[in-house]
Amino acid sequence: MTAATFVGVKFAGLPIYLHAPLALLAGALFGGLWAAIAGYLKAARGVNEVISSIMLNWIGLYLANLIVRQFLLLKGENRSVDISESASISLTWLSELMGNSRVHMGTLIAIVMAVLFYIYMWKTKQGYEIRAVGYNPNAAEYAGMHVNRNIVKAMFISGMLAGLGGAFQVLGVFQYQTVMSGSPGTGFDGIAVALIGLNHPFGVLLGAVLFGTLTYGSAGMSFAADVPPEIIRIVIGSIIFFIAAQGIVRWILKPFYSKRKKEKVL
Repeated sequence: MTAATFVGVKFAGLPIYLHAPLALLAGALFGGLWAAIAGYLKAARGVNEVISSIMLNWIGLYLANLIVRQFLLLKGENRSVDISESASISLTWLSELMGNSRVHMGTLIAIVMAVLFYIYMWKTKQGYEIRAVGYNPNAAEYAGMHVNRNIVKAMFISGMLAGLGGAFQVLGVFQYQTVMSGSPGTGFDGIAVALIGLNHPFGVLLGAVLFGTLTYGSAGMSFAADVPPEIIRIVIGSIIFFIAAQGIVRWILKPFYSKRKKEKVL
């Protein structure tokens, strides 16, 4: 997000067909490099990627605040100056079509990226190696795959996609970056969406639609029907719980399935 903001502010004057793609590329590249740090620590030192990622989140938060304060700060405000119009990816016609919601070009690009990611992960050799390392690194190493390289590669790709998400937000929704006192929690929402989508690109896409619809609808329900928005969070949490607990459910139902199979054999 910060890299996209920096390019969007400092490279004013570029034509729109260069400025917006350059800002998106900067967000993706720096997001990938940042996530690759956690991948390297995992591959080279065996550091748990969850712990290192959470620690890097706070380092990244304060580093982003430092960059905004030192190079991008709007005088008298606690945010950066507005990004150049040539770097904006907002689509007025699409926003009006969706009821004046905050829909932008990033929504369309996200769908394209889901398709490309599916092709890469399920139709290419490199994608197969990444999935194999994720399922069983020992078996992948025995098969001749470079485990450490694929770990770093997987983290770099995931960081690129996360960086694109942040770039979409700042270029398509906010149009500037604030000095944040804490994480907005978007990354944790992404983990929830990945669980709902069962870590499949198209499943994640549908999970994101469900998550976004419930979250967006909770605001309207709160104003129109006085329904507490926490109700929606409870619904989302329940969905995530039952999806994450599917292994426990299978374990509980396994004796019943075994008994039914025996009865059919007899």
